[in-house]
Amino acid sequence: MLIIGENINASNRRVAEAIKARNSTFLQELALAQSAADYLDVNVGGDKGSTEQEIEDMKWLIDIICKVTDKAIVVDSANPEVIEAGLKQGEARVAMVNSVNAEKARLEAIGPLVGEYRVDVIALAMDGKGIPSRVEERIRACDLILEGLSRYNIPAEKVYFDPLVLPIGVDTTQGQVTLKTLEQIKARYPEAKTVVGLSNTSYGLPQRSMINDAFLLMLMYVGLDSVIVNPLHNSTIGSIELGEMLLGKDAHCKKYLKAYRMGLYQERH
Repeated sequence: MLIIGENINASNRRVAEAIKARNSTFLQELALAQSAADYLDVNVGGDKGSTEQEIEDMKWLIDIICKVTDKAIVVDSANPEVIEAGLKQGEARVAMVNSVNAEKARLEAIGPLVGEYRVDVIALAMDGKGIPSRVEERIRACDLILEGLSRYNIPAEKVYFDPLVLPIGVDTTQGQVTLKTLEQIKARYPEAKTVVGLSNTSYGLPQRSMINDAFLLMLMYVGLDSVIVNPLHNSTIGSIELGEMLLGKDAHCKKYLKAYRMGLYQERH
């Protein structure tokens, strides 16, 4: 399971303030703290600043992160110009772009960058009209994405499809929609991989980590390859190790036992 750390994101007020103040110490410590992650997602926001400011923020942020950790970077932005700046700044370290969807303009903006820099790309199962409510519509969006990316010689192996997770508290059918979409993606595009942003699942509900961890195990059962999470949540990292053991992906239960010795599980009596 590829773990993508979500914590360096300017949607978090403290992160946004640290970027604005050029508080490198805070952000570098945040990067180092995500030791359980394989990749670090880097998002500088974009709701208020200019494109020029976002570009400078992305370049600066990637630079200071790469000084303290050798983890791969995921460049995350709604702005293709900011993504391009991140790819250039961290060319040797950026492994993935977040994200593309089936919208024609988005495909035409992001596809060439993914092809040029030979990175992986997260592909959201949606188009310009928003997130479809039905499995069939999400799969149709995935078809369009693969078709569009193929024009830039991007193979399915480079694509991480996100079947999309909507809050269960708003629509209790959405868990099933996500699971069925993921299952169909795995069957329809066996060369491609899958990823979800897990925290959306429990939005607005109590005991969020419990809900997220339970849903994570269900997603792993139907073939999830990667997850965007807060790697500081021990229960989530523990659930990943537990799921891989139960799915036969942990020889001799070594990873599970290591997680147990690290204190990621509490005894239940």
